[in-house]
Amino acid sequence: MEQEHFFQCPHCWEDISMILDASVRQQTYIEDCEVCCNPIEVTPTFEAGELIAFDSLSIEQ
Repeated sequence: MEQEHFFQCPHCWEDISMILDASVRQQTYIEDCEVCCNPIEVTPTFEAGELIAFDSLSIEQ
């Protein structure tokens, strides 16, 4: 089960979206911004397939 989530990049402040895997309750991974290509640490948390928390942190290069 996948869900698209929109948020603001912590590097360039542009609105971007990512496809999240709702089948895993909590996860942390690194994904590059589709606008500025800088790495973002993404931590979504799901409960019963619903996104209940989402954090996106800048990873300094």
